[in-house]
Amino acid sequence: MSLDSVPKDMRGLRACKLCSMVKSFDQFLYGGCDNCERFLKMKGNREVVQECTSSNFNGVIAMMSPEDSWVARWQRIEKCVKGCYAVSVTGELPQDIIDNLEGKGIPYRSRDTSKQ
Repeated sequence: MSLDSVPKDMRGLRACKLCSMVKSFDQFLYGGCDNCERFLKMKGNREVVQECTSSNFNGVIAMMSPEDSWVARWQRIEKCVKGCYAVSVTGELPQDIIDNLEGKGIPYRSRDTSKQ
């Protein structure tokens, strides 16, 4: 795991709306999302970082062994890289991004549990 993925400070964190990875705005801006960059292309694009991440999330999970973790399976992040993840993320991806993902055969399941 790269230490670049670990948040440096607990203030100003954001969570990816697709995989729930938690990083700072600047970490998403300069490095993208470690799991979703090939789909969301956040790196270097402030608008996409703003649309595809949320500052409103609940809980943080530090995942070190995704393949062995029942928590990772429960959260549907067992195929994601090691790092910090939100338990739930408020908000949804923009519809055009959802349509693009589904066009590529990638199912989108909201991580927003506030509506349930």
